[in-house]
Amino acid sequence: MSTPIDLRSKTFAPRAALIALLCVGGTTLSLATVAGASSGGGTAAPSTGTPPASPSGHATKAAPKPPAPHRTKRPIRRRAPYYPVTIASASCYPAGSCSTNPHEVSIRGGELLLKGRGLKSGMAVAFPHSFGARIARNSPMARLNASKLGLVVRVPRSAHSGRIMVLLSHSRHSNSYGPIQVVRYSLHPPRPPAPTTTPVASAPSGSPFDGQGMWIWYVSKSDGGSVPAIIAQAHAAGVTTLFIKSSDGSSNYWSQFSPQLVAELHAGGLKACAWQYVYGTSPAGEAEMGAEAVASGADCLVIDAEAEYEGKYGAAQTYIADLRAKIGPSYPLGLAGFPYVYDHTSFPYSVFLGPNGAQYNAPQMYWKAIGDRVDTVYANTYIANRIYGRPIFPLGQTYENPSSSDLIRFREEAPLYGATGISWWDFQETSSSGWSALAAPLEPLSSVTPDPSFTELSQGNKGDPVLWMQEHLATAIPTQATTGIFDATTKTNLEQFQAAHGITPSGHTEAATWQALLALSPVAVDWTGAGPKG
Repeated sequence: MSTPIDLRSKTFAPRAALIALLCVGGTTLSLATVAGASSGGGTAAPSTGTPPASPSGHATKAAPKPPAPHRTKRPIRRRAPYYPVTIASASCYPAGSCSTNPHEVSIRGGELLLKGRGLKSGMAVAFPHSFGARIARNSPMARLNASKLGLVVRVPRSAHSGRIMVLLSHSRHSNSYGPIQVVRYSLHPPRPPAPTTTPVASAPSGSPFDGQGMWIWYVSKSDGGSVPAIIAQAHAAGVTTLFIKSSDGSSNYWSQFSPQLVAELHAGGLKACAWQYVYGTSPAGEAEMGAEAVASGADCLVIDAEAEYEGKYGAAQTYIADLRAKIGPSYPLGLAGFPYVYDHTSFPYSVFLGPNGAQYNAPQMYWKAIGDRVDTVYANTYIANRIYGRPIFPLGQTYENPSSSDLIRFREEAPLYGATGISWWDFQETSSSGWSALAAPLEPLSSVTPDPSFTELSQGNKGDPVLWMQEHLATAIPTQATTGIFDATTKTNLEQFQAAHGITPSGHTEAATWQALLALSPVAVDWTGAGPKG
């Protein structure tokens, strides 16, 4: 960058300074002489102190010279920097994943449609690494990809709000554009006003998951281990089913879940379900532990599979196959997994909730622990889990002392989303105000309209949702590979499928495409390793 020009160095000496020069070493200079010298009017001759004589010999005043012309200085114009690549606009894309603000985009699968000069597929778009931060070479980046409407970039999960920029080689870059508002929750266009009456919930499934349930970790720490006290507290709060831990891993069966406990709870008018925590290191042993709880009289069995099972498709398949062989194909089996599928795309949802797997989905919708609101956890959980086609029974939290208003709102939203039952983690950490909130009467909730969206997938996505889509797509197009990677071939096959079903061939999934795909049975996949490549 050039040094700024100091306009003051170009100005003439002030008049006061010239007057000071009138007497220099006893020699008097006339104002006219000084003015002439200062104005660049030639070289001034030294004076003897007497004014020059006139032709008649009389002394006369020197005729004053006209004032120097006024010089107006031209402003210095700085040339605007030239950018070989220019971002002219950036807007949220596609419309179904955006709000009314085109500059607002979500890290949950959100994309920006970029337009400008010199933009090309494959270029790196950089986002701030913290709110309003300047772009640097280590900023979160993603590549531009071609779409039907133009070049799009998927927002990195570590991106923050601020101005974006395209980074080029040799320290070059585009102009900065923005600010772009990056949010950490799913966006959706405005929904129509809520109906004046509460929608009718789905018909009860007739399973122990219906109604209101409460989870027990340690029986000994729940009302001091007194079964009559546990039964009384459950009835007071309107709880109809208790989910009690029965095993941990492949060999640690918990004696608290016994035929005697089940008999006492049944006599007290409660259903008794077992839940087991599994790791995937010894799936056959875990299946054995689950079958033992069923043999003890459990009304249902719930699989608590979490981070340890991520990427373990072969283990999940072995566990499900062995468990079903022991408990039968119709025994009520549930999965209590992560609520936000897009945060755990290597988790084998498609195995646990797939054919022969769990018929009931009880995602752990712990809004306070996640850092979301009740409304947000419902919308995001249902959008993410709807593709697996299993009825959802929200599992909320009473631990960490959530407010009574949040507990009541969690209960109120369940029927709006069609849930016929909910449950809570957990008995021993529920406060007295929490128990009261579970028993409080409910009012019709008219401020929430459930979002009916499905997970939107497009080229470049990876993970279990892509795999699940490919398994269904392969039924219609046998050449479709089940890799868990949404590549160009998958996009072409999906467009072909959409066209054949009267759906606009967009090459990405939305509600109509998912509904057409889910009408097909998924192809069987034999997992012998960790899982799909994605």
